[in-house]
This record gives sequence, C-alpha cells and structure tokens, in this order.
Amino acid sequence: MENGYSPKPIDTTDVELSEELLLLTEQLARNVHDNWAIGRINDGWTYGPERNDTLKHNPCLVDYDDLPESEKEYDRNTAMETLKTILKLGWGIAKITE
Repeated sequence: MENGYSPKPIDTTDVELSEELLLLTEQLARNVHDNWAIGRINDGWTYGPERNDTLKHNPCLVDYDDLPESEKEYDRNTAMETLKTILKLGWGIAKITE
C-alpha cells in the first residue's frame, strides 16, 4: 500500500468452530449488522435502493433477513473471525444456561 499499511490479522486457519459456535455466528452476524446500521443512521444515512454517498442512502439499511446473501456473508465472516480469534488467543466461550 502507498501509506505503508500492511494488515496482519491473527491467523485463525487452524481454528475450527463447534456446531454450537457456528450457530452463535449467525446471531452475532445479525448483531454486527444492527450495530453497523445504528452507526449509519446516527450519521444521517437512510435507506435508498442504491448507495449514494452524497445523499447518504444505503440499500443495506434493512433488516438482516432482507439483506442480500453477499452482505450476510460479510457479517458472518466478521462474526466467525471474531470467535476464532478469541479461541486462538486462548480464551474460552461457554453458554451459561439458566
């Protein structure tokens, strides 16, 4: 890159998520989208059928279920890599049942 930035994410290729954590990934992906949407809305963005940076319109300002699959995959990847990184760093994840 021109500015010298070279991303170095933690290598999680050897981390496998359990079936339970794969289910958690979808819940986290939905939450990632909702947090992104709140940030956009707070910055004055609204829904528009096409992205327009000048008018601050974005077609992804919809419920997670209404997103195109490509956008859901982006959110899933963010969630999955977060879970894998937590495990790679030696932390555990456990559901607390009531």
